[in-house]
Amino acid sequence: MTTVTDPVRPADVSEAPRPAGRRRGSFGFNTVSPREKVVRYLLLVFVLLITIGPFLWQLSTSLKGSGEDIYTRIPRLLPAQPTFSHYKEVTDTIPVLDYARNSLVVAVLVVGGNVIGASLAGFAISRLQFRGRRIVLGLFLATLVLPGEVTIISQYVTVREFGLANTLFGVALPGMIGALNVLLMYNAFRALPLEVDQAAIVDGANAWQRFVYVGLPSVRGTISVIAIFAFIGAWDDFLWPLIVLTDPNKYTLTVGLQYLSGTFSNNPRLIAAGTMIAFIPIVIVFATLQRFFFKGVEEGAVKG
Repeated sequence: MTTVTDPVRPADVSEAPRPAGRRRGSFGFNTVSPREKVVRYLLLVFVLLITIGPFLWQLSTSLKGSGEDIYTRIPRLLPAQPTFSHYKEVTDTIPVLDYARNSLVVAVLVVGGNVIGASLAGFAISRLQFRGRRIVLGLFLATLVLPGEVTIISQYVTVREFGLANTLFGVALPGMIGALNVLLMYNAFRALPLEVDQAAIVDGANAWQRFVYVGLPSVRGTISVIAIFAFIGAWDDFLWPLIVLTDPNKYTLTVGLQYLSGTFSNNPRLIAAGTMIAFIPIVIVFATLQRFFFKGVEEGAVKG
């Protein structure tokens, strides 16, 4: 007669002793003390004030009436007599629409050049095998070390020799492809699974077809990031258009707004109104592409 013995009971995992100092929540990611929470919120408020504060102050100044003092000891953010008359005075003083049209032409050229050129260059460096590929990538990295002021003289000489001085295309040409944008596209294409590219090659797709039908649909977020930054950089640029352009009829909006500073040096309300007018297109572009912007920030962070 065989006797049935109880099987050996495995040790309960919940009863296993835990190492000291390894309890859940002890790493500081899940539990935050009230003091740390207060410090975090104070830092967030401080960052918010130094980033959004100047914009809100300019907006408030542009809406304050002529009889309202903007240099009070205690600053007032809300205008006591809000008015939009300063915006009308700006449009009556300078041809805002003509300057905005010139800025829009430059911005469209810069955005188009960066989206097309950076996408092609990034795809070629990351997906195509050719001699000197690492050297080309190193050259793009090396250009990031040099500040723009170092090459501004050589850029002007080049634009002048091409006969593009005092033209909107000459203003847009140096910024039509940026090294940083090429590296962003390189990183975005490089993060795509290599198996997808190999499958397209097996199906008979050439390099152009892989770029258009496989690569571009997967990096639309990064393209939106490049488009937004390129537009902002071209729209807000002041030094380069001031050097290249000599005809006042071809001035961009940022250069044309200097007339407000010279004509109405004692009325900062008009300068603030002109600044707000120049800021409106940036808000429109970002609001249009913002749903792709945050997606593009995450592209390239995780492969597969």
